[in-house]
Amino acid sequence: MVDALELPIIDLSSPDRISTANSIRQACMEYGFFYLVNHGVEKELLERVFNESRKFFSLPLKEKMKLARKEHRGYTPLYAENLDPSSSFRGDSKESFYIGPLDDATAQTNINQWPSEEVLPFWRPTMESYHEKVLTAGKRLLSLIALSLNLDDDFFEEVGALDSPMSFLRLLHYPGELEFSDEEIYGASAHSDYGMITLLATNGVPGLQVCREKFKQPQIWEDVPHISGVFIVNIGDMMERWTNCLFRSTLHRVMPTGLERYSLAFFLDPNQDCVVKCLESCQSESSPPRFPPIRSGDYLKERLRLTYSS
Repeated sequence: MVDALELPIIDLSSPDRISTANSIRQACMEYGFFYLVNHGVEKELLERVFNESRKFFSLPLKEKMKLARKEHRGYTPLYAENLDPSSSFRGDSKESFYIGPLDDATAQTNINQWPSEEVLPFWRPTMESYHEKVLTAGKRLLSLIALSLNLDDDFFEEVGALDSPMSFLRLLHYPGELEFSDEEIYGASAHSDYGMITLLATNGVPGLQVCREKFKQPQIWEDVPHISGVFIVNIGDMMERWTNCLFRSTLHRVMPTGLERYSLAFFLDPNQDCVVKCLESCQSESSPPRFPPIRSGDYLKERLRLTYSS
C-alpha cells in the first residue's frame, strides 16, 4: 500500500513575500513538490483547456499523426516516450501534445503546430490563453524562489533565464484501458523534470507518485492527492544544479489506475543560452559544486535525446 503525501500549500497571492519565500524554501528542501493556490488561472479557463484537450485526443490516430512531434512541438503517440531510459520496457502508456513558447518573434512561433480550425475552432486561442496565464504565474513564483535563496527577486531575469524562456505546455492523456501485457506498465515511468519548475494541473484522476529519496533502495513511493483548481509544482534538474542539490529535483511517476486521466504540465525552463551554474551562496569549501556549468539548451537537448526512441 502506498501512503498519501501531505504537501505544503503555497499561496502565490500572499502579501507577506518573505514568509512565503521561507515556506517555499522549506518545501523545496524537504519535498521538491508543493501545492500552489491563488495562482491567477481561472477555473473556467482550466475547464476549457481540459475540454479542448479531450477533443483533440479523441480524434482518430491518423488525424493526430498529421501533427506528429517535430522540434519538440506537436503530438506524441502511445509508447513513443520512455522517461526512464535505464529501463527496457517499450515505453510509457500515454499520448501527449507539446506547445512551445509563444512570444519568440522568429522561428519558435513558426514551429508550433496547431490542429485545423475546421476540426477544433477554439483549440488554439484556448491553449495560447492558458500558456500565457501559467507563464505569468510561473514568473511570479520564480521571483519568490529567488527570495527563498536569499537572492534579489529579479535574479532569474538578471541571469537571462527569463529572456524568452523555454516554456512548454504539454497536454497529457493516459488511457483507462490498456492492452494486455506481462511487463509492468507505467503511465509515466520514474523521472525528474529537466528545467527550473513545472506547474501541473490534473482532472482529478489519481496516479501521480513521488519518491523523496531517489538514491535509496528500496524506493518508497507516496501518492500525491489531487486538490481541485490547485497547481502541483515541482523542482526540476536545472534548479537542483543552481542550488547544489539544496533544492530537490524529486523522482516521480504516474501509475495506471484503470481510469482515463488527463493532465496539463507546464515546464518553465531557462532561455536556451542561459548558463546554469552553482550559486555562490550554495557552495563552500566543504560543499563544492556537484555539477559543472552547462548551457540550458544543451542540457535539455541531451535529456530529450535519451527520452525519445525516434
